[in-house]
Amino acid sequence: MSELQTLQADLLARIDGAASIEAVEAIRVEALGKQGRITALLKSLGGMTPEERLVQGPTIHALREGVTAAIGTRKAALERAALDAKLAAETLDMTLPADRTPPGSVHPVSQVLDELAEIFADLGFAVASGPEIEDDWHNFSALNIPETHPARAMHDTFYCEEPSTAGGGQSPPSDGAGLASAAGRAARMLLRTHTSPVQIRTMLKDKPPIRIIAPGRVYRSDSDATHTPMFHQIEGLVIDRGITLGHLKWTLETFLKAFFERDDIVLRLRSSYFPFTEPSVEVDVGYSLVNGKRVIGGSDGWLEVLGSGMVHRKVIEACGLDPNEWQGFAFGTGVDRLAMLKYGMDDLRAFFDGDLRWLRHYGFAALDVPTLSGGVGVPA
Repeated sequence: MSELQTLQADLLARIDGAASIEAVEAIRVEALGKQGRITALLKSLGGMTPEERLVQGPTIHALREGVTAAIGTRKAALERAALDAKLAAETLDMTLPADRTPPGSVHPVSQVLDELAEIFADLGFAVASGPEIEDDWHNFSALNIPETHPARAMHDTFYCEEPSTAGGGQSPPSDGAGLASAAGRAARMLLRTHTSPVQIRTMLKDKPPIRIIAPGRVYRSDSDATHTPMFHQIEGLVIDRGITLGHLKWTLETFLKAFFERDDIVLRLRSSYFPFTEPSVEVDVGYSLVNGKRVIGGSDGWLEVLGSGMVHRKVIEACGLDPNEWQGFAFGTGVDRLAMLKYGMDDLRAFFDGDLRWLRHYGFAALDVPTLSGGVGVPA
């Protein structure tokens, strides 16, 4: 056996018998380090004749590659064995008490959504949902929002980069209804700016009478203490025969009294404009000043909390219904804003920071389920 073969056999045997990663590393330094035995052999190639290099070079390089591969294989095996031993020792005793585990909490937005669903369920409303990525027709055109309306501008709406020709779901009606002009061109996709498209989809899909609420996430290009690019909204829709503005006022008054759990809720309806309702009204609620803070209830001042109105004839027509037979009202408000007003939060941006300290302070226990009999609100 040649000297190189003897050296290779010795190194491979020692590597295979190494009991620790440190021992393998010591062999690597001895063989392949700056002063290593194989390194010295590689350096000796420079002093050989071309004929000697032709014979010795491939053998020395093969020795280096074989030892390097053996070292890598042994290190991987030892690391795997060490990990297996560590995992075997790290067991979790599921019978241990969980007293030391910090309890989680329900986010105020989730809590308020449950409260709203409870209130409107008692009033006979069902919960409806729709896609957050919408097409231009459902989000704007079907709601009587003209092409030139500022809400369609890029600085207010998040548009998808490439329009889709497949549309955003159900196609607009093809019976010549007033707002179906978008049907003939590719639908432009966007992040919905309100949950009103859910109302359109419901009217296209279901036969009246309709009584729904549509809670969900919506997106607008806005950010400050009371606005965020993503926020939560809830809208309501009633379609039936003989619906009047009086039905709208009674519904909103009943809802706000139940939500804020006060009987001294006073509403003020102000004439306004929304493309999808006519007449349109902004709804203000009275507040009182308590220790310098506004508290809902009383009549020291007014806070705007809702937008609402009677569903526009063109919107009813766009959904294939006869506005002479069917009437309705709609309303919408921000869920996050309602949470701020009820539970005393000052900055909307904190809702989405994921700060555990904020969640522990404002969050709710998992069993704080709102009920009308026990009060929809629970101590935070």
